[in-house]
Amino acid sequence: MATVIYYSSSTGNTEKSAGRIRKNLSKDIKLVNISNDGFENIEQYDKIILGSSTWGDGELQDDWDEKWKEFCKIDFSGKTVALFGLGDQDSYADTFLDAMGLIYEELINKGVNIIGHTLTEGYDFDSSKAVVDDEFVGLALDEDNQSDLSKGRIAQWCESIKAQIL
Repeated sequence: MATVIYYSSSTGNTEKSAGRIRKNLSKDIKLVNISNDGFENIEQYDKIILGSSTWGDGELQDDWDEKWKEFCKIDFSGKTVALFGLGDQDSYADTFLDAMGLIYEELINKGVNIIGHTLTEGYDFDSSKAVVDDEFVGLALDEDNQSDLSKGRIAQWCESIKAQIL
């Protein structure tokens, strides 16, 4: 099966990042905005990229929050999943990328092959649910404070997961 990216975006940054990921991996990847389509047809894909920003004090983005119960019912066993998250490490240093961590926590015990962990070097934050064994559980982006690094981080991450996700 083909690869798909499911994301949702409040300000446009997550959508822009999803588009950049698609551009770096393959134009054949389908982009699905969960605010419009929910998780419709997700089970027909074996390789999935999930993206969300973190809001408030470590909460899921609104559309993710609204569809969380639906997401938790999906059978992800045997699937390969990569995660990307956006957050603000300056204003929310105690909850940086927590939404990506919440998604990871939901998936980890469902027989999923989670790929795309990244180093925490180059970031300045205090705490994150998205850090496991001193690595982020996916691609970490901060468009508020390090937007100049996003393009390179996306390119490097896509190169690292390309063989497993396409």
